[in-house]
Amino acid sequence: MVYIKSKSEIELMKIAGRVTGETLKLIAEAVKPGVTTAELNKIADKYIRSQGCIPSFKNYNGFPGSICASVNDVVIHGFPSNVPLKEGDVLSVDVGACYKGYHGDAARTFGVGKISAEAQKLIDVTKESFFKGAEFAKEGYRVGDISSAVQRHIEENGFSVLRDYCGHGIGAKLHEEPDVPNYVSKNGRGQRLKAGMVICVEPMVNFGDKEYYVGDDEWAVITADGKISAHYENTIWITDGEPVFLTLID
Repeated sequence: MVYIKSKSEIELMKIAGRVTGETLKLIAEAVKPGVTTAELNKIADKYIRSQGCIPSFKNYNGFPGSICASVNDVVIHGFPSNVPLKEGDVLSVDVGACYKGYHGDAARTFGVGKISAEAQKLIDVTKESFFKGAEFAKEGYRVGDISSAVQRHIEENGFSVLRDYCGHGIGAKLHEEPDVPNYVSKNGRGQRLKAGMVICVEPMVNFGDKEYYVGDDEWAVITADGKISAHYENTIWITDGEPVFLTLID
């Protein structure tokens, strides 16, 4: 079931989204060689709670962190750890904040120190693909229109789209209907978008092949070929006009 949010619900989600976006900005400032993702996790947890929110990911289905911290060939769902980041690493951070029962969810990928031109292109294309898809995050379009635009931009640039994991609706639950794939599925064009829906669009892009496996911790999604991956996400409020990015902070 797809939930249409009321004005009061949207106001709560605006706060959750703002805190989520601000948390990612704090993390961006802290990312450098020698820092651990456990330290980044503490920064996020402290800030989210200081704003009257609860970290959405902490204990979600047993997840141990307040952020997902995925390094290099880990696509998503990496546990925060005490392993220091190294010059040239690629770090994807996914974070959520819950305010009075309503969630915001967003992700960014950061280069650690100086990274290769190829890694930077992957990060840039992943972000660009989000905005290509978001052009269709408007009333009257369908989820598949977003998916098609995301996939096209990624594959035109020589990268691959992760299957099985996708964007989603969001609200009182962190994951709601509809699913928002990053590729054109066999299920047609998908849900028609309506004003008041709130969705997360989140391209997960592999430098190499789209194949992956799940790590021994039963959470980390890792590229099968060992090549790097990137992730970019925002929470989007569908209106009767232009989309509103609730987690995008200027």
